[in-house]
Amino acid sequence: MAKIYVFLADGFELIEAMAPVDILRRGGQEVTTVSIMDRRTVMSAQQQEVLADALFSEVTDFGNADWLILPGGMPGAEHLCNHDALRELLYEHDAHDRHFAAICAAPMVLGRIGLLSGHRATCYPGFEKFLLDATYTAEPVTIDDRFTTAYGPGAALAFGYAILQQIVGEEAVAALKSGMMYKG
Repeated sequence: MAKIYVFLADGFELIEAMAPVDILRRGGQEVTTVSIMDRRTVMSAQQQEVLADALFSEVTDFGNADWLILPGGMPGAEHLCNHDALRELLYEHDAHDRHFAAICAAPMVLGRIGLLSGHRATCYPGFEKFLLDATYTAEPVTIDDRFTTAYGPGAALAFGYAILQQIVGEEAVAALKSGMMYKG
């Protein structure tokens, strides 16, 4: 079982956070949603309040994380990018060769701090300028080494399945897709 943290900030895309959370939890993974705001209730871009499992400040050790996931949406992705402690965590996670996933505008967070340098990545059109020294693919989902990126809300399910497949394998994900009636 993988230990996964999904970071939420006001203005995040609801489907880009919750679809992967749902898929990963159905797939037996330990997923914790983490608010980077000063409160557990986070407001999505669609004006839906979501109660995070924890505040960033309450998680005493992210060292057990296998995956860090950044949902997109604006200004959510910008809030993620501007959160000093999260940026430090991303650097530390990278130093331990662990996995990252980001969707829509959120790959810019990884790109701006240089983590996507030399990698292939995708994002919402217009944000590719922030993928510093990365190769922009424009694909719905791109997996390159430890980095999984996706281009927007319409790819949220495929993004979640792509992350889970790297953890549990193709056969287990095929069974989950069948049970969820996913034909994509």
